[in-house]
Amino acid sequence: MIGMKSNTLDTVLVKAPHRRQVYSEQELTEFAMCADPINGPMYFLDNFFYIQHPVRGKMVYHPYEYQRRLIEHYHHNRFSISLMPRQTGKSTSAAGYLLWYAMFVPDSTILIAAHKYLGAQEIMQRIRYAYELCPNHIRAGATSYNKGSIEFENGSRIVSQTTTENTGRGMSITLLYLDEFAFVRPTIAAEFWTSITPTLSTGGKAIITSTPNSDEDQFALIWKGACKIQDEFGNDNPNGVGVNGFKAYRAYWREHPDRDDTWAAEQRAQLGEERFRREMDCEFVQDEETLISPLKLVDMQSREPIYKTGQVRWFKKPEKNNIYVVALDPSLGTGSDPAAIQVFEANTTTQIAEWRHNKTVVPEQVRIMVDICKHINDTTQDSKSIYYSVENNTLGEAALLSIDHFGEQNIPGYFLSDKSVVSSGGRRFRKGFTTTNKSKLAACSKLKVLVENNKMTIHSAPMISELKTFIAHGTSYAAKIGETDDLIMATLLAIRMLQELQSYHKELDTQMRDFNDEVIEPLPFIVQF
Repeated sequence: MIGMKSNTLDTVLVKAPHRRQVYSEQELTEFAMCADPINGPMYFLDNFFYIQHPVRGKMVYHPYEYQRRLIEHYHHNRFSISLMPRQTGKSTSAAGYLLWYAMFVPDSTILIAAHKYLGAQEIMQRIRYAYELCPNHIRAGATSYNKGSIEFENGSRIVSQTTTENTGRGMSITLLYLDEFAFVRPTIAAEFWTSITPTLSTGGKAIITSTPNSDEDQFALIWKGACKIQDEFGNDNPNGVGVNGFKAYRAYWREHPDRDDTWAAEQRAQLGEERFRREMDCEFVQDEETLISPLKLVDMQSREPIYKTGQVRWFKKPEKNNIYVVALDPSLGTGSDPAAIQVFEANTTTQIAEWRHNKTVVPEQVRIMVDICKHINDTTQDSKSIYYSVENNTLGEAALLSIDHFGEQNIPGYFLSDKSVVSSGGRRFRKGFTTTNKSKLAACSKLKVLVENNKMTIHSAPMISELKTFIAHGTSYAAKIGETDDLIMATLLAIRMLQELQSYHKELDTQMRDFNDEVIEPLPFIVQF
């Protein structure tokens, strides 16, 4: 062959496509070793993949042992998901593997999707940096070369995009790489995964890497499925592949040679316990300012209902000699925001039942509340232990009218109202509980104290899910965008009812009190005259 050399920018940084080149015997051997379908990726990364080390500058990437296992995991599994601590080289390892794949697997379409635009561009920058420093006898010629994509002469291309609901739609993807997938907004992640899955059904590969975030986002769901390696008959799936087809890989911060107990102590002091457990120990601890402590949310466990009455889920059977509150947070019933009912055993502040639906009209919502009261009465034979109420803001007025039409005399128990809402003449404005920003914050504060001090027991999985997305919004708390908080709002109403009942049932005082009954004796002191 006739060798062609030039000092133009195109051939210095980017290898021109479709040019003849002279190879020495050593260069042919190195190329063949890189092209090996089994060991090629590791040989390429060990010898020709350059990185920008934050301290040492330009250097060839020599993977640590846990990074070698990660790359092997990428290469030998069609669907792989990796749970990795922060700053352990997951994106760098992926960049090297993707560059190798594009140059040595012809006609491949590689999609990089990151939770932010800067994240996608950062991975592309690492790929571009390594490509520009790669020797010509190894790298493929580029037919298109820009910040968002690279196309090679072998028909392969790498495309980087931000993860949205429509990312990758319409593309025939050979290899999908999702970076920090746990931090994509949950609604977007779910829509994206639904959209992208069919494009992989023709044989494409998928690589997902992230540090953890919520334990109920799309990343967590895929991770849990990958960790469940037994089929429905209790047999282990071959090669440790999960029931969803993904194989899980986990790395630990201790595997990094520069990290030890001293390093961990310094990081805990800087990051705090919650962030360290999430970002370094890879625990699924919430990343946002949730009402309930993220560490507490991690420990909360749900349970399945023991029986149902219609759509009402019962976690515990009502018992005689207990007090029960039934709280309805109404909705329009048009399919948007759900209506919710919470039932608590007042003596123990234990959730015993729950109902939620988004297409039930207000009169039917009231009827379900009445049926719950009747079920408690039929079970305990004690209507005097039942208290029910509704939030009377906006749609609550319709609920009040429905209760009036039904007839309070036909509902077992007492209709409880906020006694503080009275007019100057001593008459109540209307029955039920009016929610203001002040009353909501007070109820939120009480909910936090009860849950974090283990005085309130929550059994419902949907309720725990809502608590994980119930975050600070300005001077109050509300669900994250795209999430709901109706079960929480019904619980806040139940808490206000419990606080009201403290005036009538002194036995509730201990359970609802912020502090225990312990009396701390003052320290002794000496008075000299």
